[in-house]
Amino acid sequence: MIIKNAKIFDGEKFIDKNTVLIEDKTIKKILNENELSQKEISDNEIIDIQGMVLSPGFIDLQLNGCGGVLFNDDTSENALKIMNETNKKFGCTSFLPTLITSPDNKILNALEVLKNIDNPEEIGVLGLHIEGPYISVEKKGIHRPEYIRILSDEIIQKIADSGKEITRLITIAPEKAKIEHLKTLRKAGIKINMGHSNATYDQCLEKKEYYDGGTHLYNAMSPLESRNPGLVGFLFNDNELSAGIIVDGFHSEFPAVEIAKKIMKNRLYLITDAVSPAGTTDMKEFMFEGNRVLYQNGKCISPEGTLGGSALVMIDGVKNLVQKVNQPLEEALRMATSYPAKFISVEDRYGYIKEGFIADLTYFDDNFKIKGTISKGNLQTY
Repeated sequence: MIIKNAKIFDGEKFIDKNTVLIEDKTIKKILNENELSQKEISDNEIIDIQGMVLSPGFIDLQLNGCGGVLFNDDTSENALKIMNETNKKFGCTSFLPTLITSPDNKILNALEVLKNIDNPEEIGVLGLHIEGPYISVEKKGIHRPEYIRILSDEIIQKIADSGKEITRLITIAPEKAKIEHLKTLRKAGIKINMGHSNATYDQCLEKKEYYDGGTHLYNAMSPLESRNPGLVGFLFNDNELSAGIIVDGFHSEFPAVEIAKKIMKNRLYLITDAVSPAGTTDMKEFMFEGNRVLYQNGKCISPEGTLGGSALVMIDGVKNLVQKVNQPLEEALRMATSYPAKFISVEDRYGYIKEGFIADLTYFDDNFKIKGTISKGNLQTY
């Protein structure tokens, strides 16, 4: 397959090439159209995208559900396939299905589901994000308090034994975390985020060496105050930790996102934290691990007023970063591609348009409407 007449963003910048040659599931060449051989032209389907932006496929590191399904309630390969097909419509080709605070059997089942899939990456899955139950009751958000707990040594060991290909990321409140558990997870190569936490700055500092970043910056974490900098202040002030942020205008006001971006720079990446209504048009409400959540005017909220995930899709997050958060398009795209790829250490094959990389790409028009997505070399147009 040949994609031509493209404005190519390669994961770092826009480049002076306009054509990508894809062979099977990988990117074979990045060149100008006039550099194609006659054999390459005759042997390949040619897709003319007429000057649209061609980007690496977006990567979402926190996705609870979309397309009418929720991973907590339908922990199955079929649900993952539905999430993947929905994602692709909005430019997202890779994601971490996210399991929020739930009983041990759900965690173990999620591990088994991924282990039993021959190649999860074929359906866009780069591993699990286990968000909770090792969190703070004070910062539980929509998570059910009766399930919040310190995980047993046995469960921690099973998560670690599953390896980083099964569990890429786990969210643990630092004030609740046992050092021996953090050591076990780190040794397995699993990334650990601070989140759903009421930790003080000093509590974060005490365990900093075991952590990689923060989960949905600002939300469900101790705020930055003059005499208590909290988790938000800790993430701002550290030069190594990264964080995901939900750019939907509901979880954080857009100026707050802009402030965070100025401080954290390339340590801040885009997530959706999406739930089942994302990518649908007719859902009015849904259940999220036993909690009723209403979907009204683009917002997912419990009857008591607690946010319950988002209905954001990745291309709209990119659009909001450009139009509402005053970010250059290049930086918005980096936040959706190369930054998350680097954070979970898959930048050797994802997050960039480079020769030899997986052929996961997406292209969109001036109105940020996805017109086509290539996943593992297969094109779908919209």
